Amino acid sequence: MARINAQNQYYKDLNKLIRSCGESDIELDNVMGQRFIACGMKGKNFLIHGVPGNALGAYLDGSSIEVTENAQDAVGDTMNEGRIVIHGSVGDACGYAMRGGRIYIRDCAGYRAGIHMKAYKDKQPLVVIGDAAGSFLGEYQAGGTIIVLGLKQNGKPPVGYFCGTGMHGGKIYLRSDYPPFDLPPQVSCREAQKSDLDDIRVKISEFCSIFNMDKEEIMSKHFLVLEPNSANPYKQLYTNI
Repeated sequence: MARINAQNQYYKDLNKLIRSCGESDIELDNVMGQRFIACGMKGKNFLIHGVPGNALGAYLDGSSIEVTENAQDAVGDTMNEGRIVIHGSVGDACGYAMRGGRIYIRDCAGYRAGIHMKAYKDKQPLVVIGDAAGSFLGEYQAGGTIIVLGLKQNGKPPVGYFCGTGMHGGKIYLRSDYPPFDLPPQVSCREAQKSDLDDIRVKISEFCSIFNMDKEEIMSKHFLVLEPNSANPYKQLYTNI
């Protein structure tokens, strides 16, 4: 394993060091806001101590990234394959346009998580958020799955305003006793059925293992499913005006 001290390093210099490293396992210490770490990389395993800056793992193509603290905006932007684990919270636009891979966030996500998220051929992207997400979750979502577990929300909807706006594919699972109050009419909300619960159980297994959480306790609560409403679809490309 290679170990790199990122303290006081300019983001371009740090990324040059990372790309020139021949080791497959790389540990980064004292990361504080450096952008574009591990962008487009494949076949590498990163352990990051600190708070990486914007676009961590953008265009990721098969590498694994684990962050021991929080991360800033655009984690996994246009991610193709691989895994990103955040032992904390992330900023806005996590999983922007991702088309494959998995992002696991122990705590919260900011605004617009999963915006433009899509499936691609046999790739099915997955974002699991342990606690809550900000407004515009799943905006323009075209595929893949977002799961928000609301672990500290006591049954309240674990999302902000305008959840699913522009959604035209994929699914959002919410661990909540009742729906968000302002869902657009183009998004349907229903009770999770057995097939949905089986799907959730599979998709949160790795999340629970990583963060040492009780899967059965999580699954014992109420889940809702958000999907595009085929009876009232968006009449234009993204929004119904």
